[in-house]
Amino acid sequence: MDEKIIIVEGKNDRKRVQKVLDEAVEIICTHGTLSEEKLETLILPVEDLDVYILVDADDSGEKLRRQLKRELPNATHLYTDKDFGQVETTPFEYLAEVLGEYFEVKRPFLSTDLERF
Repeated sequence: MDEKIIIVEGKNDRKRVQKVLDEAVEIICTHGTLSEEKLETLILPVEDLDVYILVDADDSGEKLRRQLKRELPNATHLYTDKDFGQVETTPFEYLAEVLGEYFEVKRPFLSTDLERF
């Protein structure tokens, strides 16, 4: 599995993640919950790829995460801190720390001291 895919909820999440990444990664937006049609068109084509899931730390994000766990059991789940709530409001440095375990991230976003978060 060479091709990496990140699944997020919305376009603002995608923009935020793209600013941090320093490699080409396809980012799929679910725009909320997944209907059967969305599952077929968005999720099923990537089920054999290296998939990462990064959704909001709120009720709708957790509902989506549960659904994606069923549909993509081999996906890697990434989490933002509940204090930040949404991916789009997560500080870049924290996001870089979360993504940096699996992806190349831009050096300006790397922080050696994340205890302030």
